[in-house]
Amino acid sequence: MATGASCYYHPAAGRGNPSSPSLGLRPSQSKVVFTSGGGGGSRWWMRRRRGEGMTSRGSISISRARARPALFSPVAMEWQECSAEIEVDVPCSVAYQCYSERETIPQWMPFISTVEVLEDKPDLSRWTLKYAILGQDVEFSWLARNMTPTKNQKIHWRSLEGLPNRGAVRFFPKSPSSCRVQLTVAYEVPEILNPVASALKPFLEGLLFNGLERFVAYAKQQYSKTLKS
Repeated sequence: MATGASCYYHPAAGRGNPSSPSLGLRPSQSKVVFTSGGGGGSRWWMRRRRGEGMTSRGSISISRARARPALFSPVAMEWQECSAEIEVDVPCSVAYQCYSERETIPQWMPFISTVEVLEDKPDLSRWTLKYAILGQDVEFSWLARNMTPTKNQKIHWRSLEGLPNRGAVRFFPKSPSSCRVQLTVAYEVPEILNPVASALKPFLEGLLFNGLERFVAYAKQQYSKTLKS
């Protein structure tokens, strides 16, 4: 039986060099908390702690003690990129509009639980992911910012807090009434999932493709409504 768990990310300010040229990703040194819902109530965490200097003043000189070492050494997380694409029998403009309505995404992307667009800042949205990943129930959340889109061609975003991730959806016309949709998502693999990182990518790419298949049905339904109106 799978054990319920939650993973929370709190990115630190420190950033490294980009590790994904296609999306300009930067690995961050993060605080990661993993809690297990098992009977033992076990808890795992990794955090970076800054050394604290100590200063004492004498009548002649000032001395500074060495900073105390961190409890845990910071771990550079691994970034992983997943992609999927599909053809849709609707015009690019229709597919683009359907994908632009972020709060409807959970209707066709089953592992996305909720998407809430902030009323005062419509370019920002809060996302929650809940799913059983390789036998482990996990939950992630993040605040994302939609970057400036290219109408009917590209929607892209990046997270500001929570699970570090970013991605893009691109729309390529095939004919006046059809297009190809390409979804690319990159994320920082949680430390707790590093042992299964190699199996994680094909698993998540399968989820993305299944979501796009549902998107095809959703977009066709929306297009049919516009033709009837």
